[in-house]
Amino acid sequence: MPFENVRGLKIRYEVIGDQGPWMALTTGGRRPFDEFLPIAKKIAAHDFRVLLHDRRNTGASDLLLEANETEEHTWADDLYELLDKLNALPAFISGSSSGARTSMLFAVKYPAVTRGLLLIRPTGGDFAAKRLPDLYYDQFIRAAKADGMAGVCATDAYKGRIALNPEHETTLMAMEPQHFIDVMEGLRALFVAGGGLPVMGVSDKELATIKAPTIIIPGNDNTHASINGKIVHERIKGSQLHQLPIQDQDVPIIEWAQWAAHEPEIVDVFVKFMKQTVEDETK
Repeated sequence: MPFENVRGLKIRYEVIGDQGPWMALTTGGRRPFDEFLPIAKKIAAHDFRVLLHDRRNTGASDLLLEANETEEHTWADDLYELLDKLNALPAFISGSSSGARTSMLFAVKYPAVTRGLLLIRPTGGDFAAKRLPDLYYDQFIRAAKADGMAGVCATDAYKGRIALNPEHETTLMAMEPQHFIDVMEGLRALFVAGGGLPVMGVSDKELATIKAPTIIIPGNDNTHASINGKIVHERIKGSQLHQLPIQDQDVPIIEWAQWAAHEPEIVDVFVKFMKQTVEDETK
């Protein structure tokens, strides 16, 4: 699996496909990119090149814990640098959940190289604003306070990352627990500050600047309720909304694996959208 040096960090990535327009596809949560391999291969089969990558502090990519800005802002800048190094710009930018937030911020920051925006399961609402800080930050703060960095390494999330890249354990164990706690609390504060927005992590002012062709596929759980996708559609003028034949469910989250049955439809919708966008560029 290749790595690329991106702003001083080794970022694990894979390119699916060897010809056609570029698309960057980013997973949700803080998960590695592997769960998107099946859909990436389906899209690439239609003559697209699909970039998957583990964002910094996720998967096998390097760890560098800082609290200067939200993780999604940092990831958007990293993605730009990675695409630039691969000579893959301009590109279609896509992602699910936190990957959708990252994609929207990419379009805000780098409009000239955002060929189109394809969003899956945007996040928002009170439930997500209350649930996600614990999932992303609080559980690790508790672990560090109780058992130091060994406790952090023993959490399921970091055990998974260490399994992908054993260097993570060395990096974490070299950190002072209080420094780790301070960084997590800083990131939490930044995250919570954007948690109450109609579209989590992206302001209405930022959304109003997005001019790239955009399509949104809403989710159907309490973290990614369908209303969140509809709000994004309302905020990004000229965007398209595609509703899958699903109903909202009163559950905290529906894992991506449970959406496998919808991948053929998502691929069909996205491929048609991208091909139409490419065609429109030549008119």
